[in-house]
Amino acid sequence: MTMTHREPDSPLLVRCDQQVLTIELASGQPGHPLTVAMTEHLADALEDAARRTDIHCVVLQSQGRHFCSGGNVKDMRDGADLMQGGVADVRDRLRRSLHRLPRALQAIEVPTIAAVQGAAVGAGCDLALMCDIRIASVDASFAESFLRLGLVSGIGGAWFLTRIVGLSKALEMSFTSEFLGAEAAERCGIVSEVVARDALHARAAEMAARIAANPPTAMRMAKKLVRESAASSLPTALEMAASMQAILLCGDEHKQRVRQFLDADAAHR
Repeated sequence: MTMTHREPDSPLLVRCDQQVLTIELASGQPGHPLTVAMTEHLADALEDAARRTDIHCVVLQSQGRHFCSGGNVKDMRDGADLMQGGVADVRDRLRRSLHRLPRALQAIEVPTIAAVQGAAVGAGCDLALMCDIRIASVDASFAESFLRLGLVSGIGGAWFLTRIVGLSKALEMSFTSEFLGAEAAERCGIVSEVVARDALHARAAEMAARIAANPPTAMRMAKKLVRESAASSLPTALEMAASMQAILLCGDEHKQRVRQFLDADAAHR
């Protein structure tokens, strides 16, 4: 059963289908600018999803031509939204409000998929990078374009980008503000798959459903193990793997899956 809801004045559509939660940017504004309000609604939705045991995968997508155009340049010019006040005020607003988004996406235990069409620019590119998997349409493009406006990524994009493409490519993208098309983004590991524009959301939903069908406890541990291992020494990673595997081997979830596997194997003989 599919359930869709939209909070009053929310720029998001949130839809739950089986164990997959789809969060759709639906602000009605071109490029769905990542304002303070948009960020807080997104963080609320993700933090709520993290508390729910019935959600096994999250898809982040958007309506319209573009995924997310990042910050609103007119607000920057007018001193509105994030820009109100002085340096201390802006820094505090970044830490208390906008930083909720990278923290929420980093903390959520279930896999996250970004379905990217059109432009993912600046903070919009960072938003896509925060997800575990990115699927792009053929017309997608990615840019760490902050230097064009005399800025740097203020919500952690440098941390995510460096871990995805490596230091040299991350520096190149940051220094040049170049736009990477979908195929170039696939070659450097930003996206895992490129599909036709009209197939993007269906492909993301298909992958999410496949992921969500996994045993939920093991899936959460698998995500944590891969992420933590990437920044750990081999002895630490092995110790973590042994602990997680022991928990799973002694649990009912694993035993049930073994029985199902053997029953299905016997039925096909």
